[in-house]
Amino acid sequence: MSRFVLITPDADFEQKARLATAGIHGSLQAFQADYLPEGPQDFLRQLVGEPPEVLILGPGLPVEDSLKLASVMDLQYPEISVVLVIPETSDVVIKAMRSGVRDLLDPDSDPDAIRVMLERASLAAAGRRRGLAPGTSEHADHGKSGRVVAVMSPKGGVGKTTIATNLAVGLAKAAPMGVVIVDLDLQFGDVASGLLLEPEHTITDAVVGAASQDSMVLKTYLTVHPAGIYALCAPRNPVEMDRITGEHVSRLLTQLKEEFHYIIVDTAPGLGEHVLATLEHASDAVWVCGMDIPSIRGLRTGFQILDELNLMPPQRHVVLNMADRRTGLTLQDVEATINAPVDVVLPRSKSLPYSTNKGVPLLQDGSRDPATKGLRKLVDRFKPDWESRTHKQLHRRAVVQ
Repeated sequence: MSRFVLITPDADFEQKARLATAGIHGSLQAFQADYLPEGPQDFLRQLVGEPPEVLILGPGLPVEDSLKLASVMDLQYPEISVVLVIPETSDVVIKAMRSGVRDLLDPDSDPDAIRVMLERASLAAAGRRRGLAPGTSEHADHGKSGRVVAVMSPKGGVGKTTIATNLAVGLAKAAPMGVVIVDLDLQFGDVASGLLLEPEHTITDAVVGAASQDSMVLKTYLTVHPAGIYALCAPRNPVEMDRITGEHVSRLLTQLKEEFHYIIVDTAPGLGEHVLATLEHASDAVWVCGMDIPSIRGLRTGFQILDELNLMPPQRHVVLNMADRRTGLTLQDVEATINAPVDVVLPRSKSLPYSTNKGVPLLQDGSRDPATKGLRKLVDRFKPDWESRTHKQLHRRAVVQ
């Protein structure tokens, strides 16, 4: 099935659209033409399989004809989102709204902006197709299951959310639109502020009703971030935490594993019900600790408890955050206490907390900072070729500056 259909005579825009859709589920079929068909059937009959999710009316087409086709599509195929590529003016916006156009896209947009726009339009199309049978999913790769990465810390205040958001953004470069970050700090989660998002829906909406039964409906409750990731944010009111059970979390992660390559879970501090439910699905755990005795001892205790419960995920990644020689502790002290190697060291940084407060992760804005190298090293540990490296490389000796 061609998930996206593009009609345009503009070869440059077609190339950008192909780059935008290259890393996401589904394919793009383009028709190079400076005119539009008389009706939807004229191009739909040339497609194989079911109708597409998004029709892109590209630059170089007559605007009035595009608006007429959009009106017909809205009547005959309301489940297909129409995106019109044209410079935005007040006059065009009004006409587009009346014609049923889902979104306007500037012709000069780069592939990343086009990718985000298409995913938004795709989500809108999925919302209109909520009559799908429960459990069906058009984009799932049933041969593979997504990788659930639990970002954890026994203690709060160690930069767990900062690391989780940067990990999600970093992985999106390898798997565009194949990454979702879930905020499971249900009382005081900060993923929304850390990514500068204003979510329409939260995890409270996603674990009940139709979304809990259908993965495609669930995707309509996610928020699209410009870096090419999805986010499922924490409840707006901490009281809503009591409405979400460990069973809800387990079902949610099962659904997300069908749809995404990477599921990054920013957990609450400690080992509560929701964290334990996450660990039952997790393939990886990123353990974060600061360079202070309470944090380090808490990490050691967490390891011991999970070993006893047999809930330690197969892959372990230990991140030492805010590392500083002036704390009076050495890397060897940390490793001896937790009885495990430290995999990634993030030096104390002014840019890292600033980027979190700004809502733009360090790996998104490309700022040069001592912590950037460590964050990229952490992202590299989740790339497909990592496990083929030697054991010595998996746990290379880290250095505290």
